[in-house]
Amino acid sequence: MTRSISILGATGSVGEQTLDLIRRNRDAWRVEVLTANGSAAKLAEFAREFDAKLAVLSDESRLPELRGALAGSGIEAAGGCAALCEAAARPVDITVAAIVGCAGLAPVMAAIERGGTVALANKEALVSAGDVMTAAVARHEATLLPVDSEHNAIFQCLQGNRIEDVAQITLTASGGPFRTWTQEQLEVATPEQAVAHPNWDMGAKISVDSATMMNKGLEYIEAHHLFPVGLDRLKIVVHPQSVIHSMVEYRDRSTLAQLGPSDMRVPIASCLAWPQRMDTPMAPLDLAAIGELSFFPPDEQRFPATRLAREAIEAGAGAPATLNAANEVAVAAFLAGQIAFTRIAAVVESTLSRYSAPAPASLDDVLGVDHEARVFASEMLEHA
Repeated sequence: MTRSISILGATGSVGEQTLDLIRRNRDAWRVEVLTANGSAAKLAEFAREFDAKLAVLSDESRLPELRGALAGSGIEAAGGCAALCEAAARPVDITVAAIVGCAGLAPVMAAIERGGTVALANKEALVSAGDVMTAAVARHEATLLPVDSEHNAIFQCLQGNRIEDVAQITLTASGGPFRTWTQEQLEVATPEQAVAHPNWDMGAKISVDSATMMNKGLEYIEAHHLFPVGLDRLKIVVHPQSVIHSMVEYRDRSTLAQLGPSDMRVPIASCLAWPQRMDTPMAPLDLAAIGELSFFPPDEQRFPATRLAREAIEAGAGAPATLNAANEVAVAAFLAGQIAFTRIAAVVESTLSRYSAPAPASLDDVLGVDHEARVFASEMLEHA
């Protein structure tokens, strides 16, 4: 049976890998909506290939280019934030929410409020607006499927079991490209080195987050909202091979782990086919060839991001949204060559210490905290 799908953030890493899976199962899918930020040419190319009904650019200034590229195709084109939210609210069988950053918050909420199934790849939705988003999911009876490899692994390990029986959830972290670097080496790390992840093919921002370990800190906060077992039952372990994507230990001391290749098409396929399974182009996992699996505790002296994330979710209120906003500002500054790699976490910590935001009660509140935190973080850059 053909299923309908909308992909928010179709030209990003997760979006393109989702389209690759659809391309391999073309008869199973009807593409309703594809969106992008400003990549008009690529969005038009995908919209034509997959015969989308609607293509939307959040950057409205690029809309004439998109319309020109779609001329004669019969595909509707739109631009701007309002159009993006309207597109996200269209009724489909599944919406893949893969817009990076807080730009994805309003579209994710629009998809949730429709009451459908949302495959969530946007970390910021639950980090910045966890309580608001989860309340909306319950209120509108939406289904939230986690796309992140770690949370998807936990989701799979929980199937058929009771959350009350969970003793511990362990998020695994690759450790990033700088896992074995000294503090002195970290001080002079370049953006090119930071985005060269040893295991995963990801976008620049998330690759830097992996290098700082902030990615795992954000995932720790996400896990708290997705799997309510209590912060004391969540932990992080460094696993350089990225074969085990996360583990769930139950009270009888049985531990279930999800293993798989380091390719986002595996967790994406898990969401697309849920509650069934589907083929992927990945080679079978060859444990004999891998040889060994190793594990280490996080080093929060060299990589303080996981400590900052843990402290932020423990503090609650607007601290997680502040953490996320400050990190986005600091990572952008690092990628632009404005600050050193080690200053990313320092900017985040300084922002958290200077700005104490109230608990957001709505999406508008979350966006307000995000804006204020960015102002404080930008001020911190002047002293970085």
